[in-house]
Amino acid sequence: MTRFDVVIVGGGIAGASLGAELAAQASVLILEKEEVAGYHATGRSVAFWEETYGGPQVQPLTTASGPMLLSPDPDFSERSFVSPRRTLHVGRVGDEGARDRLLASYVGKVALERVDPQVVVPGLRPEWMLGVLEPEVKDIDVGALHQAWLRLFRRRGGEMRLIAALRSAQWHSNGWRLEASGEPIACGVIVNAAGAWADDVARVCGVAPLGIKPLLRTVLQLRVPAMPSMDLPLVMDLGGGFYFKPEGEGRIWLTPHDEVPSPPCDAAPDELAVAQAIARFQEAVDWPIEAVERKWAGLRSFALDRAPVYGYDPDIPGFFWFAGQGGFGIQTSPAAALLGRALLMKEAAPEIIASLDFAAYSPTRFR
Repeated sequence: MTRFDVVIVGGGIAGASLGAELAAQASVLILEKEEVAGYHATGRSVAFWEETYGGPQVQPLTTASGPMLLSPDPDFSERSFVSPRRTLHVGRVGDEGARDRLLASYVGKVALERVDPQVVVPGLRPEWMLGVLEPEVKDIDVGALHQAWLRLFRRRGGEMRLIAALRSAQWHSNGWRLEASGEPIACGVIVNAAGAWADDVARVCGVAPLGIKPLLRTVLQLRVPAMPSMDLPLVMDLGGGFYFKPEGEGRIWLTPHDEVPSPPCDAAPDELAVAQAIARFQEAVDWPIEAVERKWAGLRSFALDRAPVYGYDPDIPGFFWFAGQGGFGIQTSPAAALLGRALLMKEAAPEIIASLDFAAYSPTRFR
């Protein structure tokens, strides 16, 4: 029987980042049930670093992660993971309340300014008269970030096993005995970084689920030759009906901002959502659509209060939650991994995250 200090279930951005932070101090195994790590949510993300995305509970994690994404430690990466983008939050008559709440929620925390949206985005239809610019938003190279975490994990001695689903786990007085794809494994701590499968992994381990729900989001790539510039901002509806961002010359990534409850699965795009996205895009701008080039979907998993869950389960020893990261797991991964390491190893938090309210993310809030 092979023994590790920590076994992490899930090799997406959550498991890879925490694994990389832990591997310098402990023997760590990542179990990934797919043939490639990051196949589900991580590999399908329209990722950007936006401090207001996810709400005020998530903003401190995002803000703390910014410097680490922009100028990573040379041991982690020799180049930045982000590039300039900006976000334009737009609204119509009736969206004044949403605009004012956005501005009020981040006073002194996030740079936001009222603007004329027609000036910022040529071709925006005139009824979109409310605008708030978030100038510090960045695009994230998700693939590069995920691979950098995995390289650091392996360089520090971490081990990953693919096509290795967790089948059973029992807690004993001296730790866990588990089985993954026919192999018995022992460890002191199991980390649940399984994304949409987080509650399922808890059940396998005899842990009460927290009610982490996967929500399906559909995304499509449009060919829009009349798009004025590939340097336009991410455009986000204050009413929550869509967002879109340039993805190269004459191309847009678009979503209707849908959140459809789904079982954990290999998500497929919802055709109604595709139609809704196109209709909402055409209501927002006067750029003709030449083609729908791609469409895909991913699962974004949320706890009941939509804040992430980091910490030991209060009822079962050695079971550590690192889940419920919604659509913001990539942009918060540097700070979240440091927070997770501090909590799991029961050590002092690094200065860059020392001001975070760790209790706000604890699983004890649901027990």
